[in-house]
Amino acid sequence: MPTTKTRINISVSDDVRDALAQLARRDRIPKATKVARLLETALELEEDEIWNAIAKRRDTPNARYLSHEKAWK
Repeated sequence: MPTTKTRINISVSDDVRDALAQLARRDRIPKATKVARLLETALELEEDEIWNAIAKRRDTPNARYLSHEKAWK
């Protein structure tokens, strides 16, 4: 059956493979689904770190503040 998802092959250690199998079994989902969800979570964490770094650079004692209305115009 064709899929719209992109298939990515990765190599993992035996320990990681076993951990993924246990997590998938615990959640009663296929390993591939568990890996995809963990990857999505990791990407969200990476994105949060980038936004945090940007916010830290902008958070200075003389920072200008905008109202919510002006910021979203």
